[in-house]
Amino acid sequence: MRKLIHGIVDFRERLAPQYQETFAQLALGQKPDVLFVGCSDSRMVPNLFASTEPGDLFVIRNVGNLVAPCDSHGANLFDRSEGAAIEYAVEILGVVDIVVCGHSECGATLALLDEKRQLTPNLKSWLRHGLPSAERLRNGERLDPTLSLHNQLSQINVLQQIEHLKSYTVVKNALAEGRLRLHAWYFNIAKVEVETYDEEAERFLPIDREMAEHLLDAMGEDDPDGRKTGIVPWQYAAQNKKSSGKNQKCCSAEYENEA
Repeated sequence: MRKLIHGIVDFRERLAPQYQETFAQLALGQKPDVLFVGCSDSRMVPNLFASTEPGDLFVIRNVGNLVAPCDSHGANLFDRSEGAAIEYAVEILGVVDIVVCGHSECGATLALLDEKRQLTPNLKSWLRHGLPSAERLRNGERLDPTLSLHNQLSQINVLQQIEHLKSYTVVKNALAEGRLRLHAWYFNIAKVEVETYDEEAERFLPIDREMAEHLLDAMGEDDPDGRKTGIVPWQYAAQNKKSSGKNQKCCSAEYENEA
């Protein structure tokens, strides 16, 4: 707490004056472009590694960057708070992108690997949303064989949570109407590297300058010269070759008895 308290004083005296105009505008309302779903892990700092400012991101953080899926009626029976945040972001705020970002050395996926590990009741219940990810790993799915099984599971888990997102009615509708894009990211802590899932390579690749230009061009974002290319709504796994053969679990009813 000492660090936090001193940090508040430092912000008040040194940084707050610089942000006065920004927050004066934000006091009138927010209009973030991106819903960022990430892990609660203290090493995950999206505002740092994505160089974002206040008002840029609407954020959901939880253990394991999990998305509790909806049932066949579009209702999230496990976590109303998370479900409400997703619906609010898409329908009220009108975000155009949702990022699910996992990370290396994740404690949640490590717990999923250790089936004999004793977990507290609430943690065990929450981690059930990662069980389909663990099953995909057990069934032989691999994205990057150079990684440990633990970190391979963390990457697979990001893709699985994207599938869970698509069980939400508001997400399905927005995707069908071409006003929403889904993105799978992975933060390698040791390398300080953010990676994005590339469908053609079927693996996560670093977001370097070349990859960034490729992504922005595909999304029709403005380039430095102010030109705009055609918008190509990108929906992860909508036509993914791997999805059709994996029998991936999405809705809660399919694994509610596995925990």
